[in-house]
Amino acid sequence: MLARLERRRARARLGGGEQRISSQHAKGKLTARERIELLLDHDSFEEFDMFVEHRCTDFGMEKSKIPGDGVVTGWGTVNGRTIFVFAKDFTVFGGSLSEAHAQKITKIQDMAVKNRAPIIGLFDAGGARIQEGVAALGGYGEVFQRNVLASGVIPQISLIMGPCAGGDVYSPAMTDFIFMVKDTSYMFVTGPDVVKTVTNETVTAEELGGASVHATKSSIADKAYDNDVETLLQMRRLIDFLPASNTDEVPEWPTFDQDDRYDMSLNTLIPDNPNKPYDMKELIVKVVDEGDFFEIQEAHAKNIVVGFGRFDGRTVGIVGNQPLVLAGVLDSDASRKAARFVRFCDAFNIPIVTFVDVPGFLPGTAQEYGGLIKHGAKLLFAYAEATVPKITVITRKAFGGAYDVMASKHLRGDVNYAWPTAQIAVMGAKGAVEIIFRQDMSDKEKIAERTKEYEDRFLSPFVAAERGYIDEVFQPFGTRKRLARALAMLRHKELENPWKKHDNIPL
Repeated sequence: MLARLERRRARARLGGGEQRISSQHAKGKLTARERIELLLDHDSFEEFDMFVEHRCTDFGMEKSKIPGDGVVTGWGTVNGRTIFVFAKDFTVFGGSLSEAHAQKITKIQDMAVKNRAPIIGLFDAGGARIQEGVAALGGYGEVFQRNVLASGVIPQISLIMGPCAGGDVYSPAMTDFIFMVKDTSYMFVTGPDVVKTVTNETVTAEELGGASVHATKSSIADKAYDNDVETLLQMRRLIDFLPASNTDEVPEWPTFDQDDRYDMSLNTLIPDNPNKPYDMKELIVKVVDEGDFFEIQEAHAKNIVVGFGRFDGRTVGIVGNQPLVLAGVLDSDASRKAARFVRFCDAFNIPIVTFVDVPGFLPGTAQEYGGLIKHGAKLLFAYAEATVPKITVITRKAFGGAYDVMASKHLRGDVNYAWPTAQIAVMGAKGAVEIIFRQDMSDKEKIAERTKEYEDRFLSPFVAAERGYIDEVFQPFGTRKRLARALAMLRHKELENPWKKHDNIPL
C-alpha cells in the first residue's frame, strides 16, 4: 500500500510529463511546483487534492486524465506566517479550468477566509476547458464570487507567470495586487486572433497584453519583474509588509534603525527655486526603517508614489506626490492609483503617511473629457472614508482643491505637519495676482509688489497653522522622529463611520 501511494504521488507530481516540463523550462518558466517551492518556506508546503481528476466524458476526455487536473493547491508559510496558495500547471491541459479544477481553487479560497490568512494565485493557463462547456464557466463564477467575498477580509495576490486569457483574467482583476513576469506573461480578454477577426487590428500577444503594457499603460499590473525567481522572492518581501487579515494588526519586525534618527540632508532637499523639481522617493527612503520601501505601480502614473515602508518595525502605507514628473500634479491616473492604495490600507488597518507637494489638478481637455472630476473624487473619497491613522507632511506646494484631497485636516487627518518650505494657498502667486489685481496688469512694478505681498502672506504654512489646519511646523531633519512618535501615539486610535450597507464611491 505504501509503495502504491508513492507511485500515485510520483505520477501526480510529474504533471504533464517530462517532455512538457522540459518545454516549460525551455521558455524560461518554472513549473507550478517549482514556483510554490520558491515562494514558501523550505519544506512547509502541505498539498491538498493531489489526486483529483476531472469528470468530463465528452470529446474522448474520459481517456485523458491526469491527477491534480492542472492546478496545485495547498498551504505553507512565508517567514513562519501561514499562506494559502494555488498554482496553475501549464503542463496539464494547458492549465485550463475545469469543474474539478475550479473546486480545488474554491476549497483553498474558503479555507483562507476561514483561517484569516492571505491567498496567492499563480496563473499560467489558457482559459476555460472548452470540452466542459458551461461546467467550466460555472467554475469560474464560483471562483469570482469568493474573490469578492474575500476582498477586504484577507490580502489576495495574483502572479501572472504565463498566459492568462478569457475568463481567467477576471479573478486576478478582483484581487488586491497583480504582478507579472516580463516577456513570458500576458493578460487579455480576447487574444490577437480574435482581435484581428473583429477589428482587423494586427497585434502580438505582448503588444496586446504583455507585462510592459499592463505595468505602464493600463495599470492592471502593479509591477513587472524580469523572471519567475525574482517575482517569487519579491512576493515573500511583500507578504512581510501585509497583515494576515482585516482583524490582525500589521506585522512587526525587528529593526536596527533608531526612531529618533535625524537626517540633516533633508534640510536641503527642497530647492530654493519653487519651480525646480526634487525626488520625493529620496525623502521616503531616508525616513522609513533601513530605507526599505516596497513601491506599488512604480511604472504607472509616476507623478504619485505609493508603497509600503516601516516605522519602528511596523508597516505603514506611504503616498507622496512626485515633483520629478508633471511637477507632481494630480491627474486621472494618479488619482485612481492613490485611491486604490489608500482603500487597501484602510481595509487592512495599515496607517497612512502622506507627503504633499502638489500644485493642483492637471488642466486640459484630455483630462476633463477623460473624467478627471470623477477620478479626482475617488482619491478624495478614499481619504475621507479612511479610519486608520492618517499623518500628513506638506513639504512644499499644497494648492487649491488638491490641498484638501491629500489627507488634509478637513478629511479627518489625525496629525498634519508642514515643513517651513510649505506653501498652502488657493493657487500660486502669479495666477492669484493676475486674477485679484487684473486692473493693474499693465503696471509691472505694481504687479511685482503685489506678487511679493501675496507670497509673503499666503505662500507659507503659517496662515494654515494659525487656523489649526497644520498641527506643527518643524525642520525637515526631524521628519522621521516626528512620524515615528505620531504613529506610536495613534496606535490605538478608534474611529467608526456611520453604519451603511456599503458606500457609493464614484467609480
